[in-house]
Amino acid sequence: MRRLRKDSPWWTVITTLGSLAACLLLFYGVPLGDGGREWEQILFFVIGFVGLCYLVTFQVRRQLRAGREPSVRVQSVVGLLSPIIIFFAIAYYLLAVHSEAEFVGIETRTDALYFTVVTLGTVGFGDIHPVGQAARVVTMVQILFDLAVIGILVAVATQRLESRARWREEHGEPDEDDGPASGPHER
Repeated sequence: MRRLRKDSPWWTVITTLGSLAACLLLFYGVPLGDGGREWEQILFFVIGFVGLCYLVTFQVRRQLRAGREPSVRVQSVVGLLSPIIIFFAIAYYLLAVHSEAEFVGIETRTDALYFTVVTLGTVGFGDIHPVGQAARVVTMVQILFDLAVIGILVAVATQRLESRARWREEHGEPDEDDGPASGPHER
C-alpha cells in the first residue's frame, strides 16, 4: 500500500476535513452545561481567545519561515477557520444558554454555529442577532478577529506566491500551469 505524502493535495484535503470533523465532534459532543457563572464565561472566552491568537501567530510564523518548502502550505492557515468558528459558536451558545436576553434566535448549538458562520461571511440575515451587551461585545470581537485573520491569510498567501515566483525566476523553473514547453519538435 502506498503512503500518502505530506505534500500531496490529497493530504491537504484529508487533514483539512479531519480538522473540521474533529472540531464539529468537539462542538456537538462535549457537554457544555448551563453556561456557568458569568466569571467562568469570561475566563473561558479570554483563555480561548488568547489560544486562538497563539494558534494564528504560530501558523503565520510557520508560513513566513517556510519559504518554498512544499510541506508547509497556505491551507494550514486556512485550516484555522474551523477552530475559530467552533470557538465563537461555543461562546455564543453559552451566552444564549446563560441568558435568554443576550440573543434573539439562538436556542440550539446549530443556531450558534449558523450565527457564527453568517457573521464570518458578513451576510447578516437578521434572523439571529445579539441584543445583550455581552453578546454584542463577543460579536464585535469575532468580526474584528475575522477581518484580521482574513487579512493575514491574504497577506501570507500573497507573500508565498511572490516568493515562489521569485524562486522560479532565479532558478529558471517553468510554472506548473504553463504546460509542456514548446520547442523545435513541434509539428
